[in-house]
Amino acid sequence: MTTLMNTPLLERASHGDEAAFAELTDPLRGELEFHCYRMLGSRDDAEDMLQETMLAAWRSFGGFERRSSLRTWLYRIATNRCLNALRDATRRPPITARFPIPEPTRRKDITWLEPYPEDRLDWLADCAPGPAARYEAREAVEITFIAALQHLSGRQRAVLVLRDVLGFHADETAAMLDTSVDAVKSALKRGRAALDGERTDTLRPPAPRSDDERELLARFVEAFLADDVDGIVALVTEHAWFRMPPAEVEYQGPSQIGAMLRAIAAQRVGQAPLLIETRANGQPAYGTYRIDRARGVAAPVGVLLLSLTGRQIAALTWFVGPEQLAAFGLPTDPSDPQLVSEAV
Repeated sequence: MTTLMNTPLLERASHGDEAAFAELTDPLRGELEFHCYRMLGSRDDAEDMLQETMLAAWRSFGGFERRSSLRTWLYRIATNRCLNALRDATRRPPITARFPIPEPTRRKDITWLEPYPEDRLDWLADCAPGPAARYEAREAVEITFIAALQHLSGRQRAVLVLRDVLGFHADETAAMLDTSVDAVKSALKRGRAALDGERTDTLRPPAPRSDDERELLARFVEAFLADDVDGIVALVTEHAWFRMPPAEVEYQGPSQIGAMLRAIAAQRVGQAPLLIETRANGQPAYGTYRIDRARGVAAPVGVLLLSLTGRQIAALTWFVGPEQLAAFGLPTDPSDPQLVSEAV
């Protein structure tokens, strides 16, 4: 997406015309918000950072010298606002399970991570990355990619996203971050190495909503609703991960994933699982609930997102909490008619 450097809109905006400023910047809001989400891992934080970015841009628009495109200028503001937020953030307390869980494969210090509703990715089709981009748009929105980014330092995260995802050149990236090209190259090298270390399954997933995807998901749903842990485990890859952000525990491999799923299922005595289909980060996902038919109630649990590779599941990421369901427009009130109908 490009923006002309000398237009009547730019002139009007530079002289304080808010409507002209909005007309210039509104087409970029979606991708800028998702950029903040990549950096911060949180929908709410990304929304706040987008508002801060736009406010800062409006206040300083008279000083926009047009040496770069408007898009590049806005990305510079957004990136640096995110880096400041990462430096200033106080670490949120770790989340611990309220029931016995197996020993995890590892514990990772992830401050926060949330799924991103697919209906907020409409801008993606019109956003072509620059020639320096390394990752396809599909890969760069997937939750496993977002999760891997959170393991990088803020500066490495910024450089990798600006260079390998958005395709800005090294000199543009250096200018955005007020650093040298050599520093950008060094941070990029370290970031790529760390990110590559997180990637285990590299087969392309089936096309969204294709017959292959529907077949795999149907098998998963059948096993999940039957509390058939062995059936779920049979669908995951040898190196698959199970995560429940923001809990710091992660489980890898069929055996460990099975142990954790059994621990979860043991808490549902007398209750049946319910799934409502949705999509997040360009991937299949489900709103999850616990149905107690004896009492006629349905309890919201969270959003379960599946990362697919070939015809298997490479990762299960379960975001627990009614607020996760609300972000997708899914019911959170046990008295919601859709849930009541399932509970009786």
